[in-house]
Amino acid sequence: MADYTAIFETGNALVEMFRDALTPEPVSKREMISLCSPYESDNNALTVHLFHIEEDRQNGMPRYVAVGQDRMEMEPTRLFAYYIITAHSTAPLQVREADTYRIIGAAIQAIADSPVIDRKYMTGSLEAEAPTLYASVENYDMEKMQKVWNNPQMPYKASIVVKVAGINIESKRSMKISRVMDAEFDVQHKPKPNPS
Repeated sequence: MADYTAIFETGNALVEMFRDALTPEPVSKREMISLCSPYESDNNALTVHLFHIEEDRQNGMPRYVAVGQDRMEMEPTRLFAYYIITAHSTAPLQVREADTYRIIGAAIQAIADSPVIDRKYMTGSLEAEAPTLYASVENYDMEKMQKVWNNPQMPYKASIVVKVAGINIESKRSMKISRVMDAEFDVQHKPKPNPS
């Protein structure tokens, strides 16, 4: 089962997927796609930044499940992670906007072509668990995007929001159980009251 590092490993898997899909065109080098804030665009053509996590509560509250014959564990925490994917361009001013649009278009294409993140991009506890991670471009209106961007000192840059579902984080809570080996029952006969 995936450890607490699953959120980082999921972001890293997205980065690796984009590196394969977007280089050498429209991004010339793999290192120019990274896991960092969209405000830190130094030498980056595409940034992947986690901005929101929510718990998948479709099955109600977590519960204990049997693991073997003598132990129970709390079910894993199931999560949705939301990443803001931002395009950056260092091209000359006359072609900078066009370059940015090509990069963001290629990122959308990569998600559309691979809605299930390939296991070859998974590392660490994700690699061991090999979950099915689903990626999709979320529909965010401009007002929401401005809130996500949330930096009045920097002009808004072309961005999309990618939602990843299927992230599980293993619980450390467990309890020992013992099987009932035998039971004793004492049945006593109670006489009926005498009607009088």
